[in-house]
Amino acid sequence: MNFKRLSLRFLLIYFALLGVAQLFTGCMSFRLTAEEMKTAFANEKFKPEITVSKAAERPINYVQVGSDTLPTVIFVHGSPGSWSAFADFLKVDSLLKKVRMVSVDRPGFGHSGFGDAEESLEKQAAYLQPIVAKQRQNGKRVILVGHSLGGPLIARMAMDYPELIDGLVLVAGSVAPELEPPRWYRYILAASPVKYFIPKSFRVSNFEILHLKEELELMLPLWSTIRQPCIVIQGEADSLVPVGNADFLKRKLVNAEYLEIRKIVGMNHFVPWSNPKLIVNGILGLAEE
Repeated sequence: MNFKRLSLRFLLIYFALLGVAQLFTGCMSFRLTAEEMKTAFANEKFKPEITVSKAAERPINYVQVGSDTLPTVIFVHGSPGSWSAFADFLKVDSLLKKVRMVSVDRPGFGHSGFGDAEESLEKQAAYLQPIVAKQRQNGKRVILVGHSLGGPLIARMAMDYPELIDGLVLVAGSVAPELEPPRWYRYILAASPVKYFIPKSFRVSNFEILHLKEELELMLPLWSTIRQPCIVIQGEADSLVPVGNADFLKRKLVNAEYLEIRKIVGMNHFVPWSNPKLIVNGILGLAEE
């Protein structure tokens, strides 16, 4: 079977799946309502508080939980996603004893202008900056955790706002521009009228991933400016973000105060759900420094 026939078959299957997805658009939004959040944490001692930051050009929705006297961990989800990707972490006792936790809706996702995509990682970092600055008040330490596309975003924040950030946990981060996959089909999905048949969360995701390679190339000269302690968690069986991304970080984070690369045999891309203890241990290790 030649490439053209394979491509046609892929597109037919993809659009069939999108048609089904449209029937379940609510389920494909990757976001919780306030009532759903209340139900999810009904039996928890600590209840998350919903907040909207309006200090930047775009309002950003986030939730926070825990004592404001502790260091803060800010979770940044991948693509697509929302703050709820890290909902289970907000219930972990060992974390609640050591850190305050914040989980954000990145621009275009959750309740941060749902459907309105932002391709620029520099701008996304600027939209999140006031949230980080607020948590940094009174000298409290701030650690960023980023999964998938959240990985390069927290790195960009460390590059642009180094004085606000005390540590990074990069989880299956899409950071190496040369490892970004071919994008021909993403151009098709971004074109009219095709894009209007795609659930908004996937439309935003497609748009930002379509431009990710160029955004990562803009960051290439800046990696040496990162001096914070960094922990990199990467699955060797990750089919979405190749293990070579961890090798890229090993080469680029040459000035990090501390760098630990944790490559796990057999682990896939979905680390927050399949191997959450790796992230919890990484957070606690940085929080206790």
